[in-house]
Amino acid sequence: MAQQRTTPAPTRERILDAADRLLRTIGLARATTKEIARAAGCSEAALYKHFRGKEEIFVAVLHERLPSLGPLPAELPEESAVHTLEQCLTGIARRAALFYEATMPIGASLFAEPGLLQRHREALRELDAGPHKPLLAVADHLRDEQLRGRVRADADCDAAAALLLGACFQRAFLLHFNGAGEEGPQQPEPEGFAAALARTVLRGIAAGTAG
Repeated sequence: MAQQRTTPAPTRERILDAADRLLRTIGLARATTKEIARAAGCSEAALYKHFRGKEEIFVAVLHERLPSLGPLPAELPEESAVHTLEQCLTGIARRAALFYEATMPIGASLFAEPGLLQRHREALRELDAGPHKPLLAVADHLRDEQLRGRVRADADCDAAAALLLGACFQRAFLLHFNGAGEEGPQQPEPEGFAAALARTVLRGIAAGTAG
């Protein structure tokens, strides 16, 4: 019986896969177009048929290979209709924790190259996206919950959203800074972390709690 041949991935997809691996392992500075092309199994000329340069590859990796919090605003009202407030906040925290954990190493590379950071800002503006969007969405969601009576009328929803997402961001930073198996405080797993964080935030904003 003849073996079935596996159809190779399109060149553009191979380039993005290779760039994603290299950005995570050798870093932005060393992930040149030559190295990316070699890892993708193509020539630099083939690479430039799909991308104008490393900056464009980097932006494509961020948009197409990393998890996103972008759909969060549209999903929150539906989640709120079928779940308790604690369940909703736990889900937000779990998703944010996984998002920041996955994107921290590559996202941090942006600040090493101001030109690339500016290019990324421009790309996000065109998409009406950005790191501030999930924060605004969570704060707006909590204001909706105020109207429903599940959040205290005097609760600061912007501060609560910042606490929730900020804690997820800090967990990711410490996780990568300390490194796996290294000395220093180990960060909790996303599931338990999200549940504990949601309960803590709720103690300050849930209707019926002390101010």
